[in-house]
This record gives sequence, C-alpha cells and structure tokens, in this order.
Amino acid sequence: MLSITPTVRNLLILNILFFIVDLYVFNLTSVFALRSVFSPAFLPFQFITYMFLHGSFGHLFSNMFGLFMFGPLLERVWGPKKFLFFYFFTGIGAGILFSGIDYFENSQVRQAVEIFTQNPTPDGLVDFMSKHAERIYEANLDFLNKFEGNPTNSGYIQQSVEFVNTYYQSLINTPLVGASGAIFGILMAFGLLFPNTELFLLFVPFPIKAKYFVAFYGLYELYAGIQNAQSDNVAHFAHIGGMLFAYILLRYWNTRKTNFY
Repeated sequence: MLSITPTVRNLLILNILFFIVDLYVFNLTSVFALRSVFSPAFLPFQFITYMFLHGSFGHLFSNMFGLFMFGPLLERVWGPKKFLFFYFFTGIGAGILFSGIDYFENSQVRQAVEIFTQNPTPDGLVDFMSKHAERIYEANLDFLNKFEGNPTNSGYIQQSVEFVNTYYQSLINTPLVGASGAIFGILMAFGLLFPNTELFLLFVPFPIKAKYFVAFYGLYELYAGIQNAQSDNVAHFAHIGGMLFAYILLRYWNTRKTNFY
C-alpha cells in the first residue's frame, strides 16, 4: 500500500491551502504568479511562489496526483532535504526556461508594436495579426475591412494603435501558475531511476515502462511547445524546463555523489 512521506504531505497541504486562499480569501495570483520580465508586475520571488498557485481545481488535482503518485518513492530514496531541494530546483528551473522563451517571443512582439506604431497602416495591422495575433484575426475582420476601406481615418488609426498595444500588454501580463514544472521534474527522475517500472495508465489497455512513458511525454511537450498553438494555454516549455533541469541535476548528483544531511 502506498504511504505518503512527510515532505510530499507538506507540499500537498501547502498547495491546497494556497488554492483555497487564492479562490476564497485573497487574490494571491495578482502578486505571486510568475509574470513576464517585461511586465511591471514582475518580481523575482515569483519564480518560487508561482509553483504554489493553480488556475483551477482540475489543474491542482492533476499536479497533486502526480506528486502523490511519484513523489513518495523519490523522497524515500533521497531523503526529505534532497527531495525538497530537487522539487524547488526543477520548479524554479521550469520558470526560468519558460521566462527565457517568453522573453524571446515577447521581444519580437514588442518590436513589431513599435514598428507598427510608427507607421499604422491596414497592411501593417494585417501583418502584425497574422504573425503575432492569429488566434484573434478572424474576430477582428470587420474592423480590418473598415480600416482598409478608409486607411486615413484618424479614428481607425488610433484604434489600431490601441489594439496592438493592448494585445502586447495582455501577453506580458498573462500569469504563469502551477507546480507542473516540478511535477514533470519528478516524472523525469522517476523514469531515470526506475526505468523498467511498469505503469498502468488510464485509457491505455496495457502497461508501459516508465522510461518509454517519460520519453513519449517529453517529446509530446517539445512538439506542443514548438507548435505553440495560440489557443493552447498550457505552458509546455515550463514542463520541458522541469524535465531538463531534473536531468541536469541528476547527472550532477551522479557525478558528485552528493549527500544531504
């Protein structure tokens, strides 16, 4: 029978408490979620606090279920201190990788906004939307047609400038929340340390070895991150970051034979 370990139990309690407080008492997300470095709301401590916030009960449940299933065995192998260090290292690493990708992408949008603002034309707006705001392109076709029909209209020009600036602000102020990076780090560690353990997954009629499950999941997250579907609000690169930092840390520990007391 699977029994819970102290650190895993405390992490579960903290995540659930943060979710309840955020939902019913005080909006913790407004301050403690991880923001883009371009956002005036960005603060360095958010690389830690974002891990204890979740966007929905389903989001919380899936992460805590992963922690409950795979965390206790790792804590028994490593001990509480080493496991806790691993949890924060991978969670923070996930936030760092996500923020790096976010910085690169939003830098391009920021540059595009500056270029369009200097010369707001219908063609320029179409180009901006097709490259950076494709998911809301069709919803604004009516305005685009009006702007193209009257490109010198000062009202349309002002509205187009406000549109690109508002869109950019929405990008840099969209928060990242969740323990997924740390959970994917735990999943990676489990696959590396116990590669031949057979897992029985929902909707899969046969057992699958941990090493294949982790490899498949990692490749899927990489594919989804590169595809970057604008309708997808999942932070795939945060998941990849958790797995990557887990791999790096485990390689380092194997080389140095690090002990925690």
